[in-house]
Amino acid sequence: MERTINSLVGRRMEASDGEAGRVDDVYFDDESWTVRYLVLKTGDWLSGRKVLIPPLALLEDGGMTGVFRVNLTKEQIRLSPGIDTDKPVSRQQEIELYGHYSWKGYWESGFYAQGVGEIKEVSNIPRNVKHLSPVDLHLRATSFVSGFHVHGIDGELGHVCNFVIDDRSWKVLNLVVDTGRLPDGKKVLVPVDHILQMEWKDSDVYLSETKAEIEKSALFEPSAFSDPPSVV
Repeated sequence: MERTINSLVGRRMEASDGEAGRVDDVYFDDESWTVRYLVLKTGDWLSGRKVLIPPLALLEDGGMTGVFRVNLTKEQIRLSPGIDTDKPVSRQQEIELYGHYSWKGYWESGFYAQGVGEIKEVSNIPRNVKHLSPVDLHLRATSFVSGFHVHGIDGELGHVCNFVIDDRSWKVLNLVVDTGRLPDGKKVLVPVDHILQMEWKDSDVYLSETKAEIEKSALFEPSAFSDPPSVV
């Protein structure tokens, strides 16, 4: 099902033994445009610490009830490796995170753990992987990309204000672009395969279409997406 990123931020997340916190942000891989993590901001039980939760930990309802349920205990979350979500997440940190939960890494690094379950030692990481140097994995926070200036091939026309994802594949499908020039504050959907280049330092997105063509793109209609109900 297709849904918007902005609707997921602030949603409650429940561990198998109680409420764990709320979704604070979303990280995607800027090479494959795939969501890799929900950033969980824990509640008072863990002093508001932020923890990365991969989509594979979510139970199948996918948050349609307005609450994300994960197949993890609060103790597993508490013991997860510390990661500073205000800085780039390295491959080494991901290896430690996946090793902690005994998950097979999405990068096919050779983990031989079986899904979500009992915590095992990080020593399960294969010898040739454990000693890799930290590298930037091209992980980007959607909160960082929101507000990027959008350019057609003939000039700037607006900014990124939201994202549409498929909650089964966790692929980012579209940027929602506010051109500022459409009636009633309408916004348009721009498929990510129309992106020619992202300039991360300058906060710019360059598309393969003219401004006029982009403004004729499909309109963003919030009611068309399967966003979960609001849950306080």
